[in-house]
Amino acid sequence: MMMKINDLCVKIKDTDLEILKDFSLDIAPGEIHAIMGPNGAGKSTLSKTIMGHYKYEVTRGNIYFDGEDIKNLSVDERAKKGIFLCMQDPTVIEGVSNSEFLRTARGEIAGEKVNLYTFIKDMEGAMKKVQLDSSMLHRSLNFGFSGGEKKKNEILQMLFLRPKFIILDELDSGLDVDSLRVVCQNINEYLKENPQTSVLIITHYTRVLEYIKPDYVHILSNGKIQKTGSFELAFEIEKNGYSMIGNDINE
Repeated sequence: MMMKINDLCVKIKDTDLEILKDFSLDIAPGEIHAIMGPNGAGKSTLSKTIMGHYKYEVTRGNIYFDGEDIKNLSVDERAKKGIFLCMQDPTVIEGVSNSEFLRTARGEIAGEKVNLYTFIKDMEGAMKKVQLDSSMLHRSLNFGFSGGEKKKNEILQMLFLRPKFIILDELDSGLDVDSLRVVCQNINEYLKENPQTSVLIITHYTRVLEYIKPDYVHILSNGKIQKTGSFELAFEIEKNGYSMIGNDINE
């Protein structure tokens, strides 16, 4: 398995509030999995825990990536191993330009200094793909960006860092129809070029799943997966709500 999560229990740090309870999930290379569930079910907690967010504490269980337990690794160490999180609300960093951020990040991944000419050439091509104006190369990271520009910038980072495990947390949040199409088209092209890359999609709605079709859909509630099904399960949920699954969904 590329990602193997066993009996994971997670709480908010310095509190007794447990969010994930004996959560388990296996994702093989090249598979696309979607997690759906009601508000407060723990979807975003899962994505941030996989990435190593300081706010969350793993009290039990393991997270294996390529056979290695990454539970105690820092965020940057997980990123260097090939895990990428496209955030629901990307962070704004004033004073650090897009070009500085991406060149530094790529250098950390590669373990060597990135050639400036090659970097600029690659950057210009990638920015055209995601339909971002070249002027954003020199602007502070996400500062003053619209919701759509922030998400496109996340995908720009994905193209540069070339991860092998991608987490998409509420990808369609803040995106209009045209921007969502552009973003998903770039993700699908990347997956076609890198067929062993795995994806975990966190979403409330089916519209992103119409572009990036999952192999499995999981319903998360009360801290664990309550039901797993095919692509059609997402549309059943959209039509009938989570109450169709059973009482556990609303607890």
